[in-house]
Amino acid sequence: MFFEIIAPIDEVEVIARSRELRTLRRLRRAYGGTNWRKKKGVTRVRLRNGQIRKAEVHWYEAHGVGRKEFKIKRFLT
Repeated sequence: MFFEIIAPIDEVEVIARSRELRTLRRLRRAYGGTNWRKKKGVTRVRLRNGQIRKAEVHWYEAHGVGRKEFKIKRFLT
């Protein structure tokens, strides 16, 4: 991961559920779990160079597995 989440994630929304996910097979092989969701939210992140920015992040989440594979989708003001 090239960034660190330093604040709680706000405005959390579910983008897709299990059957809608393109990567469902890969997620199940890598982490297990059955009920995967792709989510998005807004938080503050610390980048590798030390800069702190507000960003929209996306991740995958499953019950019993937790949050996996965070990505920064875009920076906000």
